[in-house]
Amino acid sequence: MKTIGVLGGMSWESSLEWYRLANERVHAQLGGHHSARLLLDSLDFAEIEAMQARGDWAAAGDLLAGRAAALEGAGAELLVLATNTMHLVADRLEAAVSIPFLHIADPAAEAIRTAGLTTVGLLGTAFTMEQPFYAERLARHGIRTLVPDTDDRATVHRVIYDELVHGIIRDESRRDYVAVIERLVAQGAEGVILGCTEIELLISSVDAPVPVFPTTALHVESAVALALAPADR
Repeated sequence: MKTIGVLGGMSWESSLEWYRLANERVHAQLGGHHSARLLLDSLDFAEIEAMQARGDWAAAGDLLAGRAAALEGAGAELLVLATNTMHLVADRLEAAVSIPFLHIADPAAEAIRTAGLTTVGLLGTAFTMEQPFYAERLARHGIRTLVPDTDDRATVHRVIYDELVHGIIRDESRRDYVAVIERLVAQGAEGVILGCTEIELLISSVDAPVPVFPTTALHVESAVALALAPADR
């Protein structure tokens, strides 16, 4: 089993979920007393959030690239970033390490294509919904992305930063998200990407009229598959 290096803490609520799912998946596949081999670098989200707020993506990229290199130096054989938004600087991480880096959007794209869909709605932070990096990554797989309108984007973003990253789960916010999803479906979305790791704490497949694609769960599934794959001969 390869050691997975996890850059987390953005927020720790979702990193906790990533850790839990990874261990459950390894145990389900290997049985016995098996668990995942992980190195977790949990960053202080306050530092990252401040960089996001002032748009200092260069500093954020420098910080994450340095931590990625540290994980490789500590023995990680596969690198993941347990947050969607910070994939805005994914190229900096890839350049900083020699080990494989699993982009969180790629497993979601594969699942969407397997489902036979070509147009999906995207829920995430304002950065993920409004900047092109995520939609462009999905476009590489032939997937068209729809995002909520201005007011709905503000609602989705507010719930993430004011509630979900603090572990606050509210039925009212779930209803707001369902309404946003329904409006995306009305615009032509055939499915919806839960493009923020914390959203999976609030929304599941039972809440939507179309298939949902939970990026955290799909990311974990792909990472564990890579970690358990036989070594190249």
